[in-house]
Amino acid sequence: MAGSGLYTDTPRGVQAITAALARSDHCTMHISIVSEGDLAALLPLMRAYCDFYRADPSDDALLAMSRALIADPHREGVQFIARAGEGAAIAFATVFWSWETTGGGRIGVMNDLYVSPAWRGRNVGERLIAACRSACHEHGALGLSWQTAPDNHRAQALYERVGARSARWVDYWLDAR
Repeated sequence: MAGSGLYTDTPRGVQAITAALARSDHCTMHISIVSEGDLAALLPLMRAYCDFYRADPSDDALLAMSRALIADPHREGVQFIARAGEGAAIAFATVFWSWETTGGGRIGVMNDLYVSPAWRGRNVGERLIAACRSACHEHGALGLSWQTAPDNHRAQALYERVGARSARWVDYWLDAR
């Protein structure tokens, strides 16, 4: 991250958004960009996220992804971790950089947003989305895009609360292995 000119330990926009929300929200927490020192606390959150979607990548694969983001946030993307006031890891979000031909520019794709069940309903998800949006702005991205399972109604309600618009597309997947 150092030397990229885009990121410090916490982007300025993320600091401002987090400070404003901390004054008015239901819990004390801190959001930061994931570093190598966060990986032990991040991995159980990533595993819980994968379990929710019935996916089972190896721990090594998950850690390799996080390390790629840590090593090159300008090209790869950025991962955020939310910690409660006492330091416990409670949530994470991941933004990958991509391109949008129809918009003619860069976009952020929020592939992951996970909040520990005990912390849901306490504006943690809203804060992480704000951090992701701020990172997109600082990166010069046109916007932030993401998808969720059709039956994940709680997440959809969160996304509508933050002002996101639903886009209707048909997803396809082709295994490359």
